[in-house]
Amino acid sequence: MQAIVLSEYGDANQLELRDRPEPEPGAGQIKVRVASAGLNPVDWKLRSGALRETMPLELPAILGRDAAGEVVRVGAGVTAFKEGDHVLGLVNGAYAQFVVAAAEAWAKLPEGLLAKDAGALPLVLLTGDQLIEATLGPSAGAGLTVLVTGALGEVGRVAVWGIRQRGARVLAGVRSKQVDEAKSLDVDGVVALDDDAALADLPPLDCVADTVGGETISKLLPKIKANGTVGSVLGQPRGAKERGLMSSALMAHPEIVEATVIGVPDPEMGEQVKAVVQATDPAAVGPELEAEILAHCRAELASYKCPRSVDFVDELPRDPNGKLYKRLLRERYWDGHDSLVI
Repeated sequence: MQAIVLSEYGDANQLELRDRPEPEPGAGQIKVRVASAGLNPVDWKLRSGALRETMPLELPAILGRDAAGEVVRVGAGVTAFKEGDHVLGLVNGAYAQFVVAAAEAWAKLPEGLLAKDAGALPLVLLTGDQLIEATLGPSAGAGLTVLVTGALGEVGRVAVWGIRQRGARVLAGVRSKQVDEAKSLDVDGVVALDDDAALADLPPLDCVADTVGGETISKLLPKIKANGTVGSVLGQPRGAKERGLMSSALMAHPEIVEATVIGVPDPEMGEQVKAVVQATDPAAVGPELEAEILAHCRAELASYKCPRSVDFVDELPRDPNGKLYKRLLRERYWDGHDSLVI
């Protein structure tokens, strides 16, 4: 097959069209003929070497996280897909004629969405969905007032739509020159984030779903009610926890279903912090994925919350409403120990 291959870190001139071996699916995987692939900021950051410390590449490498196309082969044990299905997915190595990934990384295309267009969606949709849950949790929304910053961006639009579906009152945060365009989003209000007078007139907010960061989120923190929530795609906002706000920064990764951080027993220190991760594919579990998770945590979490190690589990415990049941997870580690719950 042909693929766009990165031979060395650098600019776009390091990308070359080459012949590469055609991949074949293993157990639990499907093979897709790619009709379209998306270009995301993470791709050029990987290509340039900006992420080499946290997400190093084994060069030469095929980049690309977003793909859509037609299933041409299914691996042993796969029942959710068949040959001929049209799918989109968050994968690795999408800039190629064919890509193989775990069945859990894919979803069937809804009626009316063409594969040639769908390649722009997976990472945006997943990130937007994760931002919604980071902001509201698994089920909340009704009656809350939520501001979405960068509401006209790709992730922002997903967050606006999803939060409205939860029954929340949604305010779209945009630049002054974008106010008229943002009114087309069917939101309850539009706020010019670069206008200090408009920010001063904001009502008290229950939550902020942030895609902008920087000075903008710093100015918004005083507008959030005590015990309110900030969800962010850009890391923990400085000053959020000091104000008594709940803050959640997310990591969108094709091999991770969900992750959490808990305190577990330690024979020397009494307790240490551990990340517990549910992966999409057991085959992806290993030192490389663990290193990515730990690097992300070091960049995004306060030092006292940063895990020293990672455990991978088949499934994280949940309550009847689908919310992560952290107390039950802690009990698995603390059975027979004196617990210092964090």
